[in-house]
Amino acid sequence: MSALGAMEAAGRGESLFRPLSAEDGEQQPAEIESLCMNCFRNGVTRLLLTRIPFFKEIIVSSFSCDSCSWSNTEIQSAGRIQEQGVRYTLAVTSRQDMNREVVKTDCASARIPELDFEIPAFSQKGVLTTIEGIIDRAVAGLEQDQPARRVTDKEVARKIDEFVGKLRQLKEVHSPFTFILDDPSGNSFVENPHAPQRDEALVVTRYRRSPQQCALLGLEGEEVDAKPPDAAEDLRDEVKSGGAIEPQGTRITLRITDPSDMSRDILKSETCSVEIPELEFELGMGALGGKFTTLEGLLKDIRDLVEKNPFTLGDSSTPSRTGKLQEFIGKLQDIIEGKAQAHFIMDDPAGNSYLQNVYAPEEDPELSVQRYERTFEQNEELGLNDMKTEGYEPEAASER
Repeated sequence: MSALGAMEAAGRGESLFRPLSAEDGEQQPAEIESLCMNCFRNGVTRLLLTRIPFFKEIIVSSFSCDSCSWSNTEIQSAGRIQEQGVRYTLAVTSRQDMNREVVKTDCASARIPELDFEIPAFSQKGVLTTIEGIIDRAVAGLEQDQPARRVTDKEVARKIDEFVGKLRQLKEVHSPFTFILDDPSGNSFVENPHAPQRDEALVVTRYRRSPQQCALLGLEGEEVDAKPPDAAEDLRDEVKSGGAIEPQGTRITLRITDPSDMSRDILKSETCSVEIPELEFELGMGALGGKFTTLEGLLKDIRDLVEKNPFTLGDSSTPSRTGKLQEFIGKLQDIIEGKAQAHFIMDDPAGNSYLQNVYAPEEDPELSVQRYERTFEQNEELGLNDMKTEGYEPEAASER
């Protein structure tokens, strides 16, 4: 496919990034005449836009110059940076946890607080591995120059040997430790072997990037949430709460009994979690962001989120996991189509979420709204425990 052909494909609404396949005759590199930075004559750059499982869209580029025989090849990520960063905190308590699959992008950092050990962002290429594999790569990197260090600096070499020994002991999981994967791009994953059920050992936190993290990703200026959709069905509305945090949290429970319930309006804030007890499913706070939609729209977003997870229905999924997730998606689809009844629960510690009462101003027999006092942990997540809102004016005046 030529560069012009790629543009025409984009104009027809076709995807530029096609799955890598030897049987796809149309998947040919685009050839572009470009300047050789070695001899400053013209060479040829070949670009292949493709999808690779777990790493989404990538650009494979190869440059060659017939004049000076200089060549260069590289791979660049072309995946979309998510609206929020993501942090996975895993409590590793058994050897089975060491076998959890991990997608670590090049901009993700990995930490083990118990050893005060960190793999910084952009220090390694993106990789599909396991928790044990990440530790093995760290050990290999530390041991790479040890023979030379033992000659030039024996003390440093001894300390590195001691630390490598501690890393190797982690693999035996004689005592629990914490593994933290932090990716400001939001494109890393840690496997949940219990999916779509909640994993008690894994905490997933989505957060807004800091200015330093935005600069690290090459994002300059303010982020813009409104993006031109690739197709009409890709259009989404994002809502960010601009009001104050309510004095109490809100728990909204709807018993879905009729297909008309799917048309109820929903305002889901960024701090709201969603639960469907009949499916043993829970969507944590921060996932999917804030939304103003309908119940049907939110359930479809949940379905799409499960389907797009690289560990769920991809080529590398195990048959048992695929069957379990297909069953979950089928049950969720039955709820969307009104073929099954279920309870839909929204829990918002900030109290800024809403689900439409179709009987208003009368009481809705299928809808209950409960106000509750937040726990210390919920206040901590909302940043309220260390917030001082009263009594600081006199202190500020006395300091002046």
